[in-house]
Amino acid sequence: MTTKTSARLAEEAGLSTELLKDLYTKMLITRQIDTSAIAMQREGVILAYSPLRGQEAAQIGSGVALDLARDFAFPTYRELGVAVAMGVDLVGYLASYVGIWHGGLYDPVASRFGSINAVVAGSVLHSVGWAKGAQLSGDGGVAVSYFGDGASSEGEVHEAMNLAGIDKLPVVFFCQNNGWAISLAAERQIAGGSVAARAAAYGIEGVQIDGNDVIAVLHATRQALARARAGEGPTVIEAMTYRAGPHSTSDDPGRYRSLDDEQTWLSKDPIASLADRLNAEGIADGQFFEAASAEAARAADAVRAGLVALTDRPGEELFDFVFANPTGALQEQKHAWQESMHD
Repeated sequence: MTTKTSARLAEEAGLSTELLKDLYTKMLITRQIDTSAIAMQREGVILAYSPLRGQEAAQIGSGVALDLARDFAFPTYRELGVAVAMGVDLVGYLASYVGIWHGGLYDPVASRFGSINAVVAGSVLHSVGWAKGAQLSGDGGVAVSYFGDGASSEGEVHEAMNLAGIDKLPVVFFCQNNGWAISLAAERQIAGGSVAARAAAYGIEGVQIDGNDVIAVLHATRQALARARAGEGPTVIEAMTYRAGPHSTSDDPGRYRSLDDEQTWLSKDPIASLADRLNAEGIADGQFFEAASAEAARAADAVRAGLVALTDRPGEELFDFVFANPTGALQEQKHAWQESMHD
């Protein structure tokens, strides 16, 4: 009986039981590090942080779908889960919040994960530019652009989707509709009923999915990537989820939403939901869940230790990474700075 039900879930998702377990573990690692990051901010280890609790399924499901040999993800400032899914150096990722290097210390090119972008909707424009390059090169790469429901109201999103629709660019616009544009409810700032519905105006595909179902997210993202690779153009995926915590560590969500609302969404927790499915289908047992929890705890401890060990970057980097070919004036400034350091 167990074998039959396990096979049913795997067949439904088109996934192996091992991948289903891996999705759960990655979601748990994300949750543990996210929780730890909030604690580290309170303790002064990092300066600020934007939590993602509740959005783990949307991020892991979409991130796992990418082909790291040719695709490229463009994050905002809340995509820790995508970084986990793509194997990004997590100390390097969170280094951005330490305040010693803007955008993170990981290698965006090698990891296929763009620098952390705090400009609302900025990553959307970048993804379309990259997608145009991928289209011209013909290498089959697809850009995945992450943004929130609040960012969807920015003019940059219109410009990006319009150009992508005209040129049928290989890009997936992945909107995590977490219910709140900081303190403004989604229904008060999204005209037309949904973000996905706007896709039709640009002549592109639009789908709205349950962002708390990691299997549904993975399936929808894979379909969108396949469409893009086949030359069928962009897709807007609107993953309906919920930001269970604050917008940032300086935010108090109790000022603008009720505890009842939070509790309703907490009952739809994506990690607990997947655990229930794995358990019910006989795919995972207590031993697996215990091992996954231990792995998540080790990952969080390692990230914390790595962040604590970080030191200030060399001052020369203020000058070295301004231009590919430094100007004479910049070189003079660098020389003057170096001389002052020896005085």
